[in-house]
Amino acid sequence: MVRLVPAQDHSDLSEETVRLLRLVPDDTKFDFMRFRHISFPLSAVLSVLAIVLYFTLGLNFGIDFVGGTLIEVQQKSGQADLSDMRSKLNALNFGDVQLQQFGGPSDVLIRIPQQPGGEEAQQQAVQKVRATLGEGIDYRRVEVVGPRISAELLSYGTLGLVLAILGILIYLWFRFEWQFALGAMIANIHDIVLTIGFMSLLQLDFDLSSIAALLTILGYSLNDTVVIYDRIREMLRRYKKMPTPELINIAINATLSRSIITHVTVTLALLSLLLFGGPTIHSFTAAMTFGAVLVGTYTSIFIASPILIYLGVGVAREREARAEAAAAAAGARPAPAKR
Repeated sequence: MVRLVPAQDHSDLSEETVRLLRLVPDDTKFDFMRFRHISFPLSAVLSVLAIVLYFTLGLNFGIDFVGGTLIEVQQKSGQADLSDMRSKLNALNFGDVQLQQFGGPSDVLIRIPQQPGGEEAQQQAVQKVRATLGEGIDYRRVEVVGPRISAELLSYGTLGLVLAILGILIYLWFRFEWQFALGAMIANIHDIVLTIGFMSLLQLDFDLSSIAALLTILGYSLNDTVVIYDRIREMLRRYKKMPTPELINIAINATLSRSIITHVTVTLALLSLLLFGGPTIHSFTAAMTFGAVLVGTYTSIFIASPILIYLGVGVAREREARAEAAAAAAGARPAPAKR
């Protein structure tokens, strides 16, 4: 005999399965706002340190921004001998030639600085490298960028970054109150400054992919911040008498499960790209892992949200609530007796 299972059993099973997939309970009550007295000084110190690193160590500009030649080679048989290749290339008097091993032991990345004489000199440098290293090398990629093109790429990349920040500011100004727009703008600049300091510290290649990483960090961090801000704005309209720090805590806890699931998914994808993506996207994935996942998550919760308290969000609402309470108390006070 076949026993029919009621439809209600299936829904219960589905609800139980969904409940098991939750990484964070729905009723968390973490007090994030009490850490604002630590997070703001910490972020200020880290931002100053990042600026100092930028002006002392500087960025390791790639071929895209300084010009020159990038050659990716692979030893056809056996392991590449970096010391032998370096000695041969230094004999060509190209200047500061950099060799970097990546991927397997036979893969080498060669960077040749900009040569005087324009595009023709760069092409001649590539031909000399081919003749010097011999036939035992497989040339997988050759990129030549002239000085004029590299200067244009740097200026256009910087302009695009500035325009993106201004566009975000205008968008938030119209969607939210000015305090929300200013808070999100401060948080985004905080993310960019720390990421640039991170790239200066590790001397990661700063090229066009790094500009793409910074723009992606802006959008990713903004998305997380807007989700929290939208919940805060909704609760500001609903709860007129609740203190602002408590209200922001509830809003962050309400979006915590969504934020954690999103960040875990992005982290797994970025770690895969960082470990197996190769040198072409290494700077992009390293900057994204640090700026979007680590700094972006920290900023959305501990910078962008509590800064609303200092920008005066909810002050008018609390003032109106106190006025209404005072008026209600005055109306409930008994009138003096007539003589």
